[in-house]
Amino acid sequence: MDAAVDRRVAFGRSRRGAEVTHDGRGTFARQFRPIRRSSPGRLAREQWGRGEAIQQADTADRPRAVDVVTGETEAVEWVAGPLGLSPGSPVVYRSRRFLVDGRAVQLATSYLPVDLARGTAIMHTDAGPGGIYARLAESGHGPATFTEYLRARMPLPDETDRLALSEGTPVVEITRHAFDDSARCVEVNRMILDGSAYLLDYTFTA
Repeated sequence: MDAAVDRRVAFGRSRRGAEVTHDGRGTFARQFRPIRRSSPGRLAREQWGRGEAIQQADTADRPRAVDVVTGETEAVEWVAGPLGLSPGSPVVYRSRRFLVDGRAVQLATSYLPVDLARGTAIMHTDAGPGGIYARLAESGHGPATFTEYLRARMPLPDETDRLALSEGTPVVEITRHAFDDSARCVEVNRMILDGSAYLLDYTFTA
């Protein structure tokens, strides 16, 4: 894997802000307010189309930060298939670790076809207003529909370490496929959520 860039883009307090010290009574962890992840509204075109990050829909004005690594890699089967590629084909990736109120809450890696992403702002650590969906829209491949697959499981050792999970804490694995107006899959995104940090909220019609 060729990591091109590694930079933290900060939006608030550092990780130390997750603790509060009370004089004479020791140090206590601040109570963490669960993140309400409301779908499908958080992915609405009007959200990223007006230049807002998807995470803004989840966290509003809560202090947040993101570690970003971008580059190119070889597509594994679960990435290559939806993108219409052969396993081993080159793809652009964006790997992120999200922190809210100083606490690591989510890991996410997006994979995109090189013909849409190579050499574009999608490969920058800061992809610009509206993020990668806005950049895809500028090239005529903005997401029109999404499919998400969810499963709860116990974390892998690396996930436990990167999210600083307490023993016994499960994660929610979400794999998203984003499709443009022609039904082409333009992104595969796998997200790993700290199961104790999120409330998953879905609204849909009968």
